[in-house]
Amino acid sequence: MLARMIQRWAETKNYSAAFIDLTPGEEAGIKNCTLYVKGNWAFGRLISEQGVHRLVRISPFNFGGKRQTSFASIDVTPEIDDEIKIDVQEKDLRIDTYRAGGKGGQHVNMTDSAVRITHLPTGVVAQCQNERSQHANRKVAMKMLLSRLYRLEEEKREAERAKEYGQKNEISFGSQIRSYVLHPYQLVKDHRTDCETSQVEKVLDGEALDPFMDAYLRWRVQQK
Repeated sequence: MLARMIQRWAETKNYSAAFIDLTPGEEAGIKNCTLYVKGNWAFGRLISEQGVHRLVRISPFNFGGKRQTSFASIDVTPEIDDEIKIDVQEKDLRIDTYRAGGKGGQHVNMTDSAVRITHLPTGVVAQCQNERSQHANRKVAMKMLLSRLYRLEEEKREAERAKEYGQKNEISFGSQIRSYVLHPYQLVKDHRTDCETSQVEKVLDGEALDPFMDAYLRWRVQQK
């Protein structure tokens, strides 16, 4: 649901947004995915979405009609510039290939073209399965891995600065940043900025996400 929300928001900005890796859920929906968004200030806007999101609703998969709470985490990583050099040794990489998913019939990928790259010292993983060849998937996965390693170093520096100044690192992975309540009332609330709205469907459709992004950017400036 959140992945589609981000994708639809990107489309309203005329950004390009494509899934380069996607694992379907066991019953429905998406278990995990990587969405590549490209456009002016995309990272600067989307960093507001990093963290854990909480959804409260009557699940369509619960025959008892009970209210259920679920959580989803979002990680936002910038695409690094070619001028930024990150030293990664070949011996520190494990490269696995696997068969990419397909829609069935003639669209099923019959070769192990999907690529997963693991950086052994940090455990950071990147994978790609939507390109036509293993070589192309490896190139995209490697670029994604370098971007995640770069972001990891940035987060370490942010944590050190927060510790130095006695501040809580609000954008660290695992923090619950926002709740989407569809039952028994309608409310989306950001727990960092207190920005809220009852237009839950519009937020989940990506149409009313900007106010939350704007509030986060103002809040972040105040934290510095």
